[in-house]
Amino acid sequence: MKSFKALGITDDYIKGLNELGIKQPTDIQAKTIPMILGKQTDFIAQAQTGTGKTAAFGLPLLASVDPKNPQIQGLVLAPTRELAKQVQKQLFRFTKYTERMFSYVVCGGDKIDVQIEALKRPTQVLVATPGRLMDLVRRKAVDLSGVRTVVLDEADEMLKLGFREDIDSVLKLTAGQRNIWLFSATIPAGIKKMISKHLGEASPFLKVDKEHIVNPDIRHLCVRCKEGEKLARILDFLRERGQQQGVIFCRTRQDTIDFGESLEKEGITHAVLHGDLMQTERDKIMRMFKKGRVRLLVSTDVSARGIDVDNLSFVIHHQLPEKNEYYTHRSGRTGRAGKSGISLVLITPHDEKRIVKLARELKIQFREIA
Repeated sequence: MKSFKALGITDDYIKGLNELGIKQPTDIQAKTIPMILGKQTDFIAQAQTGTGKTAAFGLPLLASVDPKNPQIQGLVLAPTRELAKQVQKQLFRFTKYTERMFSYVVCGGDKIDVQIEALKRPTQVLVATPGRLMDLVRRKAVDLSGVRTVVLDEADEMLKLGFREDIDSVLKLTAGQRNIWLFSATIPAGIKKMISKHLGEASPFLKVDKEHIVNPDIRHLCVRCKEGEKLARILDFLRERGQQQGVIFCRTRQDTIDFGESLEKEGITHAVLHGDLMQTERDKIMRMFKKGRVRLLVSTDVSARGIDVDNLSFVIHHQLPEKNEYYTHRSGRTGRAGKSGISLVLITPHDEKRIVKLARELKIQFREIA
């Protein structure tokens, strides 16, 4: 594996990476950086979450910025508020020892008037959710005329959340002297249409780890049980994991509430995260979880987007997700950046056919535990 220096990353960035404990490039970083660092090119990468994508696009993006130019030169679009804030935080950390440059994040849930004022200051890299960015564009509060690179992070998820029109609008506004770097765990029809519409026909395409759609550092376990036995089986698993942190995924908001109440009766410290919570509540829960004050997070799929917690040991699927690609996103909360993790699925007789199909399509093997 090449070093960051061999990939062309300068010493000031490497010093910042070392402080973050990032010593060696992950697979996607080693393959992506040489393809886009210092180059004017569109780029497409298919890679699952948790592989180090932020550094893969973030380091070349930052390297392309002119710190003396106060305009927005790099734009990163992300599907959720949580992921957008996580990306901006990482970009800020990467620049600790570099010539000073400014990044900022705009997303729904924060006061737009505060964002409008902040954008009057020099900002070289903007991270945004598509909806809030277009709100700011309509208010003429953000100038995208200087953008030279647009990064679409987790593009498939942005389409699922209904941001297609906003993304199209942003890409039209920035058309001309800009590159698009698209990262997506899956390449469904909607992404193919976007690529055809906005990216060059000969754009370099990278598929990281072709044999594994899901991160190979994750062990996939399953427990066969009846619906009424799920709580007991999960409690058994939690006892074996000691004080390790993990996420328990449920399919609906009500499922998270009901299962959270079951855990509370058992005296298990946890927090529940779902879309109906106020943004201030969601932020508070995520701060507590990231600081280790809460061991377990019970969450729906959408609410968990952007969770990036160091050393998250496991995820538990209380119910199988509706779509197979959601399994990729769920399991990708653990086993991040080369670390190992566990993804545990509870299978009822009703799920037997689905788990076989999921394993076949995602090319993973589930090991059954007692």
